Amino acid sequence: MESFVVSALKYRPKEFSEVVGQESITKTLENAITNNRLANALLFSGPRGVGKTTCARILAHKINEQSLGNSAENDFSFNIFELDAASNNSVDDIRALIDQVRIPPRIGTHKVYIVDEVHMLSTAAFNAFLKTLEEPPKHAIFILATTEKHKILPTILSRCQSYDFKRIDTKDMANHLRTIAEDQKVEVEETALHMIAVKADGGLRDALSLFDRLISFGGNKLTAEDVSKHLNLLDFNSFFELTHSLLEKDTRSILLQLNELINAGFDAQLIISGLGAHFRNLLVSQKEETIALLDSSEELVPIYKEQASSCSIEFLIEGIEITTKADAAYRAANNKRLLIELSLLQIARFSNSAEKKKPSLIPVNEVNETTSTTSPTKNQSSVDAIENKVVKEELDQSSTKEEISPIPDTTPDVAIRIEKPSLGNSVSGLSLAAIQKKKEIKQKQEEANKVSGPESLEPFTLEDIQVYYDQYIVSLEQKGKKILASNLQIATIDLIDSETLRSTVPNDTIRREIEQEKEALLIFLRKRTKNDRIQLQVEVLETKNSENFIYTPEEKLEHLISKYPTVAELKQKFSLDL
Repeated sequence: MESFVVSALKYRPKEFSEVVGQESITKTLENAITNNRLANALLFSGPRGVGKTTCARILAHKINEQSLGNSAENDFSFNIFELDAASNNSVDDIRALIDQVRIPPRIGTHKVYIVDEVHMLSTAAFNAFLKTLEEPPKHAIFILATTEKHKILPTILSRCQSYDFKRIDTKDMANHLRTIAEDQKVEVEETALHMIAVKADGGLRDALSLFDRLISFGGNKLTAEDVSKHLNLLDFNSFFELTHSLLEKDTRSILLQLNELINAGFDAQLIISGLGAHFRNLLVSQKEETIALLDSSEELVPIYKEQASSCSIEFLIEGIEITTKADAAYRAANNKRLLIELSLLQIARFSNSAEKKKPSLIPVNEVNETTSTTSPTKNQSSVDAIENKVVKEELDQSSTKEEISPIPDTTPDVAIRIEKPSLGNSVSGLSLAAIQKKKEIKQKQEEANKVSGPESLEPFTLEDIQVYYDQYIVSLEQKGKKILASNLQIATIDLIDSETLRSTVPNDTIRREIEQEKEALLIFLRKRTKNDRIQLQVEVLETKNSENFIYTPEEKLEHLISKYPTVAELKQKFSLDL
């Protein structure tokens, strides 16, 4: 029985051209050898299984081949020394390596020392290595390989020429696996190869190990279903079906599909993170310019395009955001399944299959004509609300935008489109544009007053005002403005005369908050009392402290003397001082 050689060793590259996914690094190393510009110390860093040690070995052979050529007589294996720093990390191990460095090579021009997992060296070993690494003999080249570059001392990093290896692209890895499958005469589905590449997460060695395992499981034929079962991976059909249910807002089907996947042994976190990746693929599939970013096999591209055409950008972005938050909160959640179910239902709520109709839009100059068809009093309230909204927002913005400002509940369901003027980089309340805008608003209010007819002057009592005032506070709490509602509750309301209210507050901070809400509050009270002349004054309650607080040592001494005159005599008698 022949001994089995794993694919990671059997198909290990022997030339730079065979290295997968690191073209920029291999080309740089080849040019450095050809032009004799190779540094004495190189640092290869990157994730596991991306070709660091392989490139180091190829480079070690190429260095001597450049001078003597590659023939059976020239065996350069004695010129290459490998040290595993994970198990040889002491000062004595480095000293033994330094003693070997002094001896020139028997064949060839260079000795190459490959130190793998160099970040495992102790601090003392690093320090012992510094001088040799900075000024090695001309025949010595050091290649350091590590997966954790941040653990290496800065003094070591400064003496090395650094090469950062990247994760291998999913498509490059799938193409390499296809070549190996053809060599081994194994029939595989394109989707199965892509699933293996995704599971490997950028490491080709991991992909080859998974490939060997799956060949042992499936024989000479490998399907996507086999990969899904054996590696506990969700196939793409599950995400397509789940997304279809989300678009249809079929909550029953959503929950049943999730339950089926969990019962099949799939982790709920894997489901939600995979769904986020699926939404991302749908997002890039909506445009031909971004279709190259699709992380999927070629045979699934038409399916992604078809489903992407039925999804809005807002739905996909919202879905990605919700799945990302759920993935981050999964570990800390007490009821993990409920978290995933709630996240899926939130995504379904944003489905574009049954969008709500947006309110009709009319320009500002048509507001009076639209509202005049309803009732005079409603028109006045609308303009007051517009003024309160526009003065605060239009003068603080610098660029031309469009906003939808809903009219209060006193008018029909009408929305107003307000075009903000471009006022430069910064706009102050005293600028010409701001003054002009205030004049326009005032003119609209005067026109509304003419349409609305005579003022309403119904009498009211403090009890009436208090009832309507409490109603306004409740409405603020329902809108989520609890801090403002609390400030209004703290204030005390009383009548100065038949038309003027006074709100007394304990400090100036609350006064400023109520002043900002003053116009909206007056609109509400005027409407309820049917009196258009109600005014509101906000005042701070003045409190006089009869007690003066003592802070400094001098004040404390004076206080003691005022209570105990003997203290002054003692101070003078013994010449005491602070």
